[in-house]
Amino acid sequence: MAKVDLTLKNLDEVFPSDFTEEQKAKGKTLFLKRLAESTHRYYGGKIQIAPKAGVFGFNWFNVWYTPGVSKISTTIRDDNETSYELSNRGNFVAVVSDSTRVLGDGDCTPPGGLGVMEGKAFLMKYLGGVDAVALCIDSYNEKGEHDPDKIIEFVKMVQPSFGAINLEDISQPNCYKVLDTLREDCIIPVWHDDAQGTACVTLAGLVNALKLVNKELSEVKMVYFGAGASNTTIARINIAAGADPEKMILFDSKGSLHKNREDLKADPRFYRKWELCQKTNPDHIKDFAEASKGADVMIALSKPGPDVVKKEWIRAMGEKPIVFACANPVPEIYPYAAKEAGAYIVATGRGDFPNQVNNSLGFPGILKGALIVRAKKVTDKMAIAAAYSLANFAERRGINPDNITATMDEAGVFPHEAADVAMQAIEDGVAKVIMTRDEAYAKAETDIKYSRDMTHMLIEKGYIKYPPEDMLQEALDWAVNEVR
Repeated sequence: MAKVDLTLKNLDEVFPSDFTEEQKAKGKTLFLKRLAESTHRYYGGKIQIAPKAGVFGFNWFNVWYTPGVSKISTTIRDDNETSYELSNRGNFVAVVSDSTRVLGDGDCTPPGGLGVMEGKAFLMKYLGGVDAVALCIDSYNEKGEHDPDKIIEFVKMVQPSFGAINLEDISQPNCYKVLDTLREDCIIPVWHDDAQGTACVTLAGLVNALKLVNKELSEVKMVYFGAGASNTTIARINIAAGADPEKMILFDSKGSLHKNREDLKADPRFYRKWELCQKTNPDHIKDFAEASKGADVMIALSKPGPDVVKKEWIRAMGEKPIVFACANPVPEIYPYAAKEAGAYIVATGRGDFPNQVNNSLGFPGILKGALIVRAKKVTDKMAIAAAYSLANFAERRGINPDNITATMDEAGVFPHEAADVAMQAIEDGVAKVIMTRDEAYAKAETDIKYSRDMTHMLIEKGYIKYPPEDMLQEALDWAVNEVR
């Protein structure tokens, strides 16, 4: 067994040579979970607040606070737009969640989402040059039910402090009402990353995967396993990008979506799913095995696997099938198993497998672009622009069946994405600040470099210490023993 080396893209190499592919896949999941717990305890989380202005002598306290700061208060009072210039508001995002749908772990109680929300803030800072804070809230009403109106009211109340809101891990159907209401009622962009973000990066991966198999988005047959916030939004964004809804079939826990789903028609909370019932699956196919026959693309965002997606479904698909198995933390089928069943391209939501299709590629650049031009909302066209920005960046440096889109360690992708999103916001008429693409790119690139350089400096100076080697080794040894 190799010494732990987290710089390896392929963590399979740290496991014993006699491990099967299935054992390595299980081992990686266990190892990363164990290491996450120990390192989060070691650091006490992964985000801190640090000043951006200096204390150059005693009287600077009087500049940054009273009496000098009174001028800042009255200036913003007289013109609220100056809050973007005189405070950090223009580069500050609230990551808001009621923690009712955390990854594949379900309702984790309000503070249970802090790990994920801090993770969002961490990635926004390092990848997008955006400051963010995790706000996990209690959405229970007096009846003991999760109330979407409580989330809506909270976001409306805190929006004066932020340049944008990132909604996260809110269960359906509440997530639909929360997003659609806040997109219209707020004066700042409100973005639901589980839905819009996942749709954006899925479209990016799909665009390049289809290039590799020489198929057109408008012509392919697609089956969707799962019809939650992510997959319904993926379907909606794919349609907006040119996919044919009549060549789509979606499945939720009760079966396929179609015009005869009276349960969805009768429940106004599921209006997004009902919209897709009316557009997709014109033949009312009800069995997933039948729907998979001849399909070009399978997109699964359902429940963690493995073995949720069956090999026989993939074997029944068309020529050079594309399979996205993106449940977290464990995909619906492991990539090796999907390949054994005949999949030509396999993507998951995880970075320790090839072709990570994860919203971490989207939200740092998308929100940065929206903030740069002070967009009032993130339109669907902005999300689609981000998807093609990601796809084009990857195509320029070369793509193949195991490398269909950009990865988080390609720092250059995020300023391009931010600039393309900013330009689309201007074209859509939702931007308050007008600038050229070169100006947007330069601003994003500068801020991202600043954030990355600051993080690396803190590491070099020893303020962020590398976790003890025995902590990493303990996590690996534990995972190996659990698998054996």
